[in-house]
Amino acid sequence: NQGETPAVYSPGRDPSETLEIADPEMVEAIERVLSAIGRRPRDANWTSRGVRLAIIAAALAGLVFWLPGAVTDYAASLVPDNARAQIGEDLLAESERVAGAPCSSPSGDRALARLTERLFPGTPVRLVILPSTLETTSRLPGGTILLGHTLVEDHETPEVVAGYAIAEYLRWREGSTLGELLEARPFMASLALLSTGHLRKSDLDRMAEWMVVKPPAPVSDAALLAAMNERQVASAPYAYAVDISGERTAELIRGSGETQMILDDNDWVALQLICGE
Repeated sequence: NQGETPAVYSPGRDPSETLEIADPEMVEAIERVLSAIGRRPRDANWTSRGVRLAIIAAALAGLVFWLPGAVTDYAASLVPDNARAQIGEDLLAESERVAGAPCSSPSGDRALARLTERLFPGTPVRLVILPSTLETTSRLPGGTILLGHTLVEDHETPEVVAGYAIAEYLRWREGSTLGELLEARPFMASLALLSTGHLRKSDLDRMAEWMVVKPPAPVSDAALLAAMNERQVASAPYAYAVDISGERTAELIRGSGETQMILDDNDWVALQLICGE
């Protein structure tokens, strides 16, 4: 179908096997190769057929690797903020199956709200502590940062959980949370999101499991140190929590600037007990 879009190819004159390609660069590349083949003597027809089959096989292989990622990125880019927030709420509810209901107590909730305001004033960030499974941090579309309960229970000062929360905030600000979560079911979940505007329960199930076991992406020490110093949070306690020897986090240990109190003692104790009351 010369000149039409999408271009339709087949390995021979038999139309029972066809491949549609809409990418203009791919079509141009295939046409160039086919033109070169067409200029060759016809006594090697079996070779020409083999080359055509190889081209189509290569195109299919390219689509297999390229298409899911392209669809995922496109789907994530189209979702408006309010829909992202709703997906985040749906995932938080779904996470109870794998990590338990978010920890809550009257005094602990007040302390968590004060910690959020201290670290992320004027942002849509919400901090949530999960009682199990999650080792450090994760995040949901819409600005919810998930914290593992050990970050408040196993450390003596709030600077540790503050450092982990700030690191996750940097990941949220620099990346696409929804796009990363769609990696759990990149093609089917993305197609469902594009066609209906919603995620199926099976997709939410898989994404909820993915978000609590996927290791957090690394954050540069320089960026994290700048963010902690901006908020006047001591970086050394977090640095030693990440690496007790301090060898891998020496920049964070040496670079801590002026600090201010994060939570008073009463709020810190309430936060440490939020999963146990």
